[in-house]
Amino acid sequence: MMSNAIMDSIRSEMSPEMKKKMELSVSIANCIYDNLKRKGLTQKQFAEMVGKTETEVSRWLSGTHNMTLATIAKISTALGCDIIKPVTGSRQQWG
Repeated sequence: MMSNAIMDSIRSEMSPEMKKKMELSVSIANCIYDNLKRKGLTQKQFAEMVGKTETEVSRWLSGTHNMTLATIAKISTALGCDIIKPVTGSRQQWG
């Protein structure tokens, strides 16, 4: 496991976009982990629910895997909750 000093050094060299991507990935991984724990599911049980391997689920939970919207939808459906919260309301015009 990396020390906080090493992680801080790595973060300080990242672009703002990479920092945001890392933050979002870790947030999604934490949400999945919290829901598995709350539901009393193991990684193996969850992998079976979504038709994936334990290795794939482990990658999701590492916070380093770049998930597609299809994967996020599959995970949300299996857990019965949103793992990301889309903003709803009136559509903004770009222009």
